Amino acid sequence: MSTTPGAPLTTDIAIIGAGPVGLFGIFAAGMLNMKTVIIDSLEMTGGQVTALYPEKPVYDIPGYPAIEAQQLIFNLEKQGAPFNPVYMLDQQVMTLEKLPEGEASNWRLTTSRNNIVYAKAIIIAAGVGAFGPNRPPVEHLDIYEASGHVHYLVKKREAFRGKKLVIAGGGDSAVDWVMSLKEIAERVAIVHRRDGFRAADANVDKMRAWAAAGEIDYVVPYTVKTLHGGGGRLTGVEVESKSGNRILEADHFLAFYGLSNKLGPIAEWGLNLDKKHIHVEPSTCVSNIPGIFAAGDIALYPGKLHLILAGFCEIEMACHAAYKIVHPDVELKFEYSSAKGVPGSPGSPTAD
Repeated sequence: MSTTPGAPLTTDIAIIGAGPVGLFGIFAAGMLNMKTVIIDSLEMTGGQVTALYPEKPVYDIPGYPAIEAQQLIFNLEKQGAPFNPVYMLDQQVMTLEKLPEGEASNWRLTTSRNNIVYAKAIIIAAGVGAFGPNRPPVEHLDIYEASGHVHYLVKKREAFRGKKLVIAGGGDSAVDWVMSLKEIAERVAIVHRRDGFRAADANVDKMRAWAAAGEIDYVVPYTVKTLHGGGGRLTGVEVESKSGNRILEADHFLAFYGLSNKLGPIAEWGLNLDKKHIHVEPSTCVSNIPGIFAAGDIALYPGKLHLILAGFCEIEMACHAAYKIVHPDVELKFEYSSAKGVPGSPGSPTAD
């Protein structure tokens, strides 16, 4: 995983976006003997799935009546691992340069961490843009972000065991994490500006029942004003309302005010855009720029279904189309995975 500037990387396909569709692209490309570098603005894989609902079940993955979202991401990483992808996380592609004909690669990508990738083809699987958290206007927020006491998503649930938590927000993410973290935290407080939540009614009812029983702190209607502590250690979250201010004891502040998503530099690449979507040819998922493909939620064509399942199919088609660019002099002899196997699998050419 590259996070600091290093030697330029050369790959067959640069995949922009490490959500479920981008991760499946590692496998799809690998099965066609193409190397991949995968780039994402978030500091972990999984995209929106990991950022918004890592522990919620997903029901529309074939073969799984239900699978936890984060487990799906883990499985996709494991599926792609035999093909040795390079992950470049916590960085955006800032510039894209088309190289002259005759060069070994067709594209030169430079990231926000000054990493350089040379690629023969590009697949954009970035959802509807790069994600970033909506940071609330809270005093001293940056101090406790730097010390690791402010969180916009939960990477490891166990990190909050036995801790005093203040969770702010009014959507599914805030309510879901109250439900989950109450089981392991010393104390949980939920802060919201009004007594209404954009979340599953059953979960909201259960949360209010816990509050009535004194099992959690239901701090409504309040907004978060400032953070208190010293030496980078958070000790309290000050909230305010028309009735006055109060300070809630806290070891960690979890702010779930949603994620903003922007196309960023992608919008300047000359692609045929419809707001935050890229028009593609549905049989190949190629954009109006030869060599640049799009798959997943960012891709648009007549009859488009915005499903993970559809995205898996789209990036598979994009990889097959990109094969002609990566291996222009080699005829693609398609084999089913059940016959070909994957590196290291029983019966595959690379198996021990």
